[in-house]
Amino acid sequence: MENIIRKENKLNSLMGKYGKVIIAFSGGIDSTLVLDTAVKVLGKENVIAAVANSELFTDTEFNSAVKLAKKAEIEVAEVKLNYLFNEEIRNNRPSSWYWMKKIFYKKMNELKEKFSADIVLDGMIMDDNNDFRPGLKARDEEGIVSILQLAQIYKVEVRKLAERRGLENWNKVASCSVSSRFPYNTELTNELINRVMKSEAYLKVLGYKTVRVRVQGNTARIEVPIRETVSLINSMKEINRQLKLYGFEYITLDLEGFKSGRMNDELSSGEKSKLVN
Repeated sequence: MENIIRKENKLNSLMGKYGKVIIAFSGGIDSTLVLDTAVKVLGKENVIAAVANSELFTDTEFNSAVKLAKKAEIEVAEVKLNYLFNEEIRNNRPSSWYWMKKIFYKKMNELKEKFSADIVLDGMIMDDNNDFRPGLKARDEEGIVSILQLAQIYKVEVRKLAERRGLENWNKVASCSVSSRFPYNTELTNELINRVMKSEAYLKVLGYKTVRVRVQGNTARIEVPIRETVSLINSMKEINRQLKLYGFEYITLDLEGFKSGRMNDELSSGEKSKLVN
């Protein structure tokens, strides 16, 4: 606990260096901790939450983020991004992660100028340095600050701090662009994207909060935590019927269970290094 308190004090100190900030706010717990810290240290009149919507994230996530930010009684800047206009993103190339963040951070900097803010802060944490994150390159190019990283804060510490502060989403499951459900070099269409979004929304209603529906051709490969696979199998007839109504021909269960970033396994270390450096 002493170490977490020390890091929290460091986070507060770092935040205190700014006057007015834009928070790139997703509604996830990481950016929520950044927002909560900014409000406490700078005052809500000096905090703007920038919430982006796009084809690659659900309206549910967007609406929840807007609602959460407004609950903090701060100004909310709603942004619409059209990622599929970018060829790299539309064709789901490995470089698409860089371009999504490049487009996003450029828009954040436009808001910084509009609101005369000092800086744009995002919710990147220390764990993100250990993953394949081409978006970090775009972040650095655009001068965005990952204040949780500067305070050396990891996910487990984010959740502990958030729970201690009473933040309502302290245990929220992380979300990710729906493009991660498709193999690289697959053309993304609104039809395919909606098929996945409907499938995952349906499974979440059934109680599977951590779930991915990966797409390979006409096959949906469902990933849930290993402990939930038996439950899913017991519901297989209902699930099979419903996902076929959404357009899939075959429905399968991944026996390895849920794994974040699964599609990156097909990239070699050389390909990954090229994209992040």
